[in-house]
Amino acid sequence: MTINDPRLSVSNGLSRRRFLAAGAAAVPALALGASRSAFAATVQTAGVAPAALAGFDNVLKTYIAERGISCAQLAITKNGKLVLARAYRYSDDPAVPKLTPTSLFRIASLSKHITAVAIMRLAQDGKLSLGTSIATLLGLPTTADARLANVTVWRLLQHTGGWDRDISGDYLYLDHTISRSLGVPLPITREHVIQYASGRPLDFAPGSRYAYSNYGYMLLGMIVEKVSGMAYESYVQQKVLAPVGISRMRLGRTLKAQAAPGEVVYESAQTSRIVTDASGTTVPAPYGGFSMENRGPGGGWLASAVDLARFARILDAPGAVLNATSIGRMVAKPEIGITDNGSWYGAGLWVRQVTGHLNTWHSGGLPGTYTYTARLQDGFTYAALFNRNEESGSPDFDVLSPRINAQIGKVTTWPTTDLFPRYL
Repeated sequence: MTINDPRLSVSNGLSRRRFLAAGAAAVPALALGASRSAFAATVQTAGVAPAALAGFDNVLKTYIAERGISCAQLAITKNGKLVLARAYRYSDDPAVPKLTPTSLFRIASLSKHITAVAIMRLAQDGKLSLGTSIATLLGLPTTADARLANVTVWRLLQHTGGWDRDISGDYLYLDHTISRSLGVPLPITREHVIQYASGRPLDFAPGSRYAYSNYGYMLLGMIVEKVSGMAYESYVQQKVLAPVGISRMRLGRTLKAQAAPGEVVYESAQTSRIVTDASGTTVPAPYGGFSMENRGPGGGWLASAVDLARFARILDAPGAVLNATSIGRMVAKPEIGITDNGSWYGAGLWVRQVTGHLNTWHSGGLPGTYTYTARLQDGFTYAALFNRNEESGSPDFDVLSPRINAQIGKVTTWPTTDLFPRYL
């Protein structure tokens, strides 16, 4: 389930109904009858939150305390300046390290608009046509379904390629099935995922409707590699991130022992069979329950909230990475039109027209990860990252966006100091 509204958000890595149906043990809940101010007083913070923006700070403190989230970040920009950069720790467990506004989180499906920018940059440089068949680009067989020839780069970007995870399953979570089907050992690779998927029919005619597809974005990452001649991660870091001053972002790894320096710990009540070997070991879902390496372009990046707020400048300030034409293509309406509530999925972002502005937003989720970012009217952009996702027994995570939005109109004077030089 995906709610197409900037005031609401759900996990795009797993549909929320499937996530809750996984049967995880209930997350220990706080006594929700306690006052919000009492919750907020126990949260440790680091970074800068000017007094004028205390309302946003309190929203995050309350939100994580209500849900028992131990690590979080919030970054806010106003007219391109970073005006709030904050880290939050809500735990007495010494195994939960202290964090800063530059600590790294898995950002889940917020990775998709990073990949979309990379694709748009290749098209802008004349190296790729968005109308090209991906079967032609990647040499995919069309024997199982001739309609695969009609899946274009555009359709991958806008989730209209023909794969529906609610029908065939999400290929990025079928490691054991794919391993058995192909007779290959774990861990499976992206090439194994493609071999398995290419042997199955599409779920609908390409371009006929929307269905969120992590697999489609994995293919986009492989297109970046094929067209650029570079590793996907290297291309993004050199051609997309470096021009706007972002140096920390990198692809995440599956196992806890492989965590990057400064990366937070991920918490979940869910467990799963490990996907990195055939041992059948039951592991905490965030560490070995799915492959971060295969998720890369659609859900594998690590970043801080500050990094994501900086990344938004690519769409706000044409020139360094994308020109105005390319930005316009990213937020263009798809061939299927708009939803009943007036929004549409562009290239890696949800979009809505408001007076004088196109708002964009996206959420992301994995076991142990919930993320949200939005670019709104009046030059307001924010990114919020958490090391826990909504699970059975936990309060609704979807209230974050409306709570943040409610604070915007309460600010009477916006800070003018730019914090980016401190945190980049």
